[in-house]
Amino acid sequence: MTDEPRTLKRRHLVYYLEVYDDETNELLGHLVDLTTTGLKLVSKEKIPTNRNYKLRMMLPAGYFSRKDLHFEAESKWSSNDINPDFYDTGFAAPTLEVAAQNIIQDMVSEISFND
Repeated sequence: MTDEPRTLKRRHLVYYLEVYDDETNELLGHLVDLTTTGLKLVSKEKIPTNRNYKLRMMLPAGYFSRKDLHFEAESKWSSNDINPDFYDTGFAAPTLEVAAQNIIQDMVSEISFND
C-alpha cells in the first residue's frame, strides 16, 4: 500500500466495468471504484505493481457516445480481496486528460451508489 493520503472520495459504481491492458488486449479486471485521479480493480490474477499501463475501460451502454475510455495509469498496490479467490489493485492516474476526467465525473454522478 502507498502512504500517500487519498484526497478524493472513492465512488463505487453500479456496474463492474471491464478494464483491459490496451497494449495486450488482456482483461486486467473489473472496476470496483474510481475517482478522477485513480481506480481500483478486482481481478482473478494478481496485477504487478509499480508498472505503467495503457488501459481501456469499457463504458456502460446508453450513457456515453463512446464505448470505451483510453488512459494511462500506474499500478500502486495489490492485495487479496475479501474473497480470497480475487485480488484488488489500486491504480493512480494523475495525468488524465480533461475529456477523460469529464467522462469519469459523469459516470460518478450518473451510475455511482449514493453513499
